[in-house]
Amino acid sequence: MAEAREEILARIRGARRRVATPVPRDYERSRTATDTLGLLAERVADYRAIVHRVPAAEMAERIAGCLTSRGTATVAVPADAPASWQVPAVRWRPDEPPLPLAELDAVDGVLTGCAVAIAETGTIVLDSGQAQGRRMLSLVPDYHLCVVRAEQVVVSVPEALARLDPVRPLTFISGPSATSDIEFNRVEGVHGPRTLEVLIVE
Repeated sequence: MAEAREEILARIRGARRRVATPVPRDYERSRTATDTLGLLAERVADYRAIVHRVPAAEMAERIAGCLTSRGTATVAVPADAPASWQVPAVRWRPDEPPLPLAELDAVDGVLTGCAVAIAETGTIVLDSGQAQGRRMLSLVPDYHLCVVRAEQVVVSVPEALARLDPVRPLTFISGPSATSDIEFNRVEGVHGPRTLEVLIVE
């Protein structure tokens, strides 16, 4: 047994000394779309998320409308979220100090920003940066309201990856959390929020 272990470890040490083979990156790095924000809205809606395109001047009013229409009473929010987002319609629970899991599970929803959004795939990416909070903040509550600014939207996946830091904790969100069993019965809310609502701010 000891000999086999040493052989395995020797192989690992040998593999680590090898020089990595360069990988050709000759795929398209960027693409254009006639209406990038419209494409994002369409693709996000395809995933059964609720999508709104909102003028920047109306964002606070729309946040209040989204939360009150759901009867939302308490909302978790990253500690560095803009004060203008925290409308008086609900009770806000800033994640500072970090909310315990039980308290986070008890709120009616969470409001965050994002790092980047991909129009072609309808994917929103969070990296725990400004106004996004830690990963658990956007995964535990049953309802996630996400603000996407127009300048954060790119057309393709390579463009999005070029904006992201691979060492940060990345969360890729394509619609509400959903999974299917072997008989293709869809179940939502297993690995994250059951409801995703997105505000695309123009």
